[in-house]
Amino acid sequence: MVRPLLPAELTLDLFDGAAWIGLIPFRIFGLTLTHAPSIPWLSNFAETNVRTYVVDQEGRRGVWFFSLDAARLAAVVGARTAYALPYFWSRMSAVTLGDTLRYRSRRRHGPPAESNIVVQVGEPIPAPGERELFLTARFRLFARRGGRILRADVEHPPWPLQSATATRLQQSLIEAAGLPTPEGKPLVHFSGRVDVLTGAPRG
Repeated sequence: MVRPLLPAELTLDLFDGAAWIGLIPFRIFGLTLTHAPSIPWLSNFAETNVRTYVVDQEGRRGVWFFSLDAARLAAVVGARTAYALPYFWSRMSAVTLGDTLRYRSRRRHGPPAESNIVVQVGEPIPAPGERELFLTARFRLFARRGGRILRADVEHPPWPLQSATATRLQQSLIEAAGLPTPEGKPLVHFSGRVDVLTGAPRG
């Protein structure tokens, strides 16, 4: 179900013999170019991505994004232009009430899709297992521009993970990417903050 949606140059990276789909809502703070100041309103916004995990022909592991929804049009245009990533401009909100987080999104353009997700945050995970590392220790993204596969290296420390529960999971982002509706209980994690540096794309 997942393989036909990927470029031929990339292979699915499996865990326990299965492809994994990530639905990742989060908030960005301080987005900026290297050595440039951030602009408070422009640099802070909500985003949600739908992704899977891949390996290229050189054996480099990374992430393939089916979609990325963001609340700032400038970020959407910039990422589409520079990285050829499938960004969509969306109305979005991310609200924190104690240990409860609520994420909402609705696309302004592109294939219609929306989400209404509520997450209850649990206890820290002191020693992430092999599966948690498979899902979060990713240091490369891939995209396609024309007939070329682009890659960009990503630097970040280990995600400080906490257990979590999705008390509400209404979404059509996964289906809009051409994937079937997920079945069963989702695996949920929370991370309070991760500082990320993304390199320039290379062909």
